[in-house]
Amino acid sequence: MGVLNVTPDSFSDGGRFLAPERAIRHGVELARQGADWIDVGGESTRPGSQPVTEEEELRRVLPVIRGLRKKLPSIPISIDTTKAAVAEEALRAGASILNDVSGLRFDRCLAQVAFRYGVPLILMHLRGRPATMQQRPFARRIWRSLFEGLETSIRRARAAGVSRSQIIIDPGLGFGKTRRQSYQILASLERLRRFDLPILVGTSRKSFLQAVVAGEGLAPSRVGHRKRQHWPVRGRESKSTAEEAASLNLADAAAVAAAIVRGAHIIRTHEPGAILPAVRIADALASCM
Repeated sequence: MGVLNVTPDSFSDGGRFLAPERAIRHGVELARQGADWIDVGGESTRPGSQPVTEEEELRRVLPVIRGLRKKLPSIPISIDTTKAAVAEEALRAGASILNDVSGLRFDRCLAQVAFRYGVPLILMHLRGRPATMQQRPFARRIWRSLFEGLETSIRRARAAGVSRSQIIIDPGLGFGKTRRQSYQILASLERLRRFDLPILVGTSRKSFLQAVVAGEGLAPSRVGHRKRQHWPVRGRESKSTAEEAASLNLADAAAVAAAIVRGAHIIRTHEPGAILPAVRIADALASCM
């Protein structure tokens, strides 16, 4: 799953693809690099982010979805949204998958849209809301929180008529979890097999990877604790060097390989080409287990 953020404030690539033409070109490039589908999002869900209006979200994503559908007629497009109205308009514009990071907590009507159109629905586990999710208190028992949250999301989807064959689950690494909790989930991802549903994992460019690569370890230091909970290691205005980019890609590749070996079926990434070798090696390993 190739990530295409059409936002000014996403933690990794905010502002780079606000212009529809540039976003469409990047979507085509993601497919060229090996993405099996493109995930288009018009509202940032980084820590501290604020929601945007339905109208603004539609203004950002609809031209991009329509353009991608013309350029890539056979590539699935997912819409990353928590709003039912945005989901429905995106499907009409050419999207074919719904990706709800709230797991139907923000707008339960989104499940009804998935039912009416018969499309896949991704349900992610999120504690709190993006504006405050990386502030204390965190769950004391993360697996209990994860199981209960996903069970609630699945139950709501099924109550709206969505079939189990439409549902994909996402543990939401970094979304309302401490750094250590994200690693605990990744290390024991096979525990999600209890749901007997496809598992999507998004580790790409998140701070729980970047911090460990930078030598910080699993526990944030007491000094600047709250700041260090945010995903970006460097500020938006600083420029990434080739060495930094290579380091981030290696970190993503390592996490992706671990996720696949532990049972992930779908990987969400900003750089499909950079992690494709790791995906192939991990697939080979998983097939021998």
